[in-house]
Amino acid sequence: MFSAYPGDTEDDAWPMVQKKGNQFVVNDQPFYVNGFNTYWLMVFAADESTRGKVSEVFQQASAVGLTVCRTWAFNDGQWRALQKSPSVYDEVVFKALDFVVSEAKKYKIRLILSLINNWEAYGGKAQYVKWGKAAGLNLTSDDQFFSHPTLKSYYKAHVKNVLNRVNTFTNITYKDDPTIFAWELMNEPRCTLDPSGDTLQAWIEEMAVFVKSIDSKHLVEIGMEGFYGLSTPNKVQYNPNTYAQQVGTDFIRNNLALGIDFASVHIYADSWISPSITDAHLQFTKSWMEAHIEDAEMYLGMPVLFSEFGVSANDPGYNSSFRNTLISLVYKTLLNSTKKGGAGAGSLLWQLFPEGTDYMDDGYAVVLSKSPSTSNIISLHSTRLAIFNSVCSWHCRWGCKKKDNILDAFLYHDDL
Repeated sequence: MFSAYPGDTEDDAWPMVQKKGNQFVVNDQPFYVNGFNTYWLMVFAADESTRGKVSEVFQQASAVGLTVCRTWAFNDGQWRALQKSPSVYDEVVFKALDFVVSEAKKYKIRLILSLINNWEAYGGKAQYVKWGKAAGLNLTSDDQFFSHPTLKSYYKAHVKNVLNRVNTFTNITYKDDPTIFAWELMNEPRCTLDPSGDTLQAWIEEMAVFVKSIDSKHLVEIGMEGFYGLSTPNKVQYNPNTYAQQVGTDFIRNNLALGIDFASVHIYADSWISPSITDAHLQFTKSWMEAHIEDAEMYLGMPVLFSEFGVSANDPGYNSSFRNTLISLVYKTLLNSTKKGGAGAGSLLWQLFPEGTDYMDDGYAVVLSKSPSTSNIISLHSTRLAIFNSVCSWHCRWGCKKKDNILDAFLYHDDL
């Protein structure tokens, strides 16, 4: 039902995702994304007793037409670590990551692989700083991860090890594998040590070019939340709070760095504005999205992917119909951009879980089999995007009658 890859029949002929202007393309056809996050796939795949959950989540995602999954390609120095110490890897865990990539391919799901965490979960920059201290470096802040030459060399070595890895299941090197949609430099980078943004900007510029020097085929994005910084004082009004402009990130400036192919934005009204559910969450979500889509078109000339969004069941006032309303709003805002050929390239729900993994739930988990109404909304959006992706070849441009006639009735006859 969901033919997101028109004309793609042969398994081995799976082409890389590329970008053209402010759209993603596959074989010169637009590729609008409906996707999801499941960050723990590698760790689950490392244990025989939980490995089946990886296949389960891909199978369920595929059944509702989801085509991209974002997950961690890091676990530093912690329980079941991939990287036990700088450049020292646990082969069992690396093979687990190989399995995740090969399973994704089987279910025709592309992966965005994130290379390190800003936060302490799964090690992150704090673990790199611990390694640095153990090696005798005088470090006083976790944010020195972004500036200390030794810590930067640890990160580069990890990048090199992952990108040059030959998958033990498929025999394909990661940097040559079209199953991988993009590399993410870091999950939610922040550098509060330098609110000017210069430190983080220098790190992004250095690392984006470094990734591209090893792998020129894949797309690269930063992993940002999307906060506006000092270079755009006229934009800070869109930030969820005043703290957001003091964390050293700067949406437009950061994404203009050489080697960055598309912008990422996260949407968490419940943790940024107020934990209690209100209509203000919906108003913020819409204006936050529209501001970033406009930036991507006017200043960046690249696609923007809303790579994390969701609402926690632990929020006061939460109910599943609010979650459905929020998801529908995100999808509708993207469709309005898609219809105009805009830069709103897709979204990734935070987060999709199979049944029996409730103990991992941070409140945001969506279990499709337990949420038929949410599942239907996701499935309908996938169908709409699949039609866009297959009917509208790039050369057709966006004002063509073929598109208007076939799509409009289906895409907009019922307001999401």
